[in-house]
Amino acid sequence: MSQSLSLPEDGAPTVTVTATATAAVAPRCEPRAAPSLHADTLSALAQLLLSHRKVLVLTGAGISTASGIPDYRDDAGVRRGRLPIQGSEFRQSEAARKRYWARSMLGWPRLAQALPNAAHQALAQLQAAGHLGAILTQNVDGLHQQAGSRDVLELHGSIHAVRCLACGTPYGRAEIQAQLERSNPAFAQLQAEVLPDGDAQLEPDADAAFHVPACTACGGMLQPDVVFFGDGVPAARSAQAEALARDCDAMLVVGSSLMVLSGFRFARMAAAAGKPVAAINRGRTRADELLAFKLQEDAESVLPRLAARLLSQPLS
Repeated sequence: MSQSLSLPEDGAPTVTVTATATAAVAPRCEPRAAPSLHADTLSALAQLLLSHRKVLVLTGAGISTASGIPDYRDDAGVRRGRLPIQGSEFRQSEAARKRYWARSMLGWPRLAQALPNAAHQALAQLQAAGHLGAILTQNVDGLHQQAGSRDVLELHGSIHAVRCLACGTPYGRAEIQAQLERSNPAFAQLQAEVLPDGDAQLEPDADAAFHVPACTACGGMLQPDVVFFGDGVPAARSAQAEALARDCDAMLVVGSSLMVLSGFRFARMAAAAGKPVAAINRGRTRADELLAFKLQEDAESVLPRLAARLLSQPLS
């Protein structure tokens, strides 16, 4: 059955249900019928996890907002603010690299200090208890691993790693931060609004005199070990993610609008194979018509309650 769930402030959950079998999503992923009312949202999600042994979790920026990391989109799935630097622009333009590293120098420390929130912790607990399988995350913040989750595949890489594009030498982002601060002492005193993924808001031309970091081994260009907008997910990583989607028997999307194809395609793949796909997300998602049900609430509110319910009963 297809449901759209909402958890109001008074804690009394409501669910809308479409009379469609959850175990058999149409391979062509056609739109569902109009929903009708159902009584218990949390029970629906708990039952999904109890009745499936290989639930793949797909997470997005919405799971980390409670950790103080801004997300990219509003509840309607519309992107906030300006477009980020594209990968080709970063590699081809010295001005683009100055802009990126100046903003990253100011924004990354806030991200580096972020701690896992209740949603990350609940997922780790549910996974440790056998209720969840692997975690496929679109986030680059590393908070799933900090919370204790295992089998985490970072689809878009890690903001905490940097590599040289010439010789391949890897660096920790903290090491590059020290280099940035030594080369740009005046910037260390600036205050800037923090943006998603360790970015920050700077006035135009404020970075004109900024010194970008270079590889200490060969002097080559350094790039954060993330998938920039406009770049593709590395082939080996993409194949690994596809294997996880094929091997799962259900999928739970948490904190993602799935507006970016690199995440949406896995939900589409699971639904086309007849596997139930559920979501916890405050706003709309690109996959709404494919979902078995959706809880329209913050992940840090839903997941701890789900964990409390499931961890009180053993797996059958």
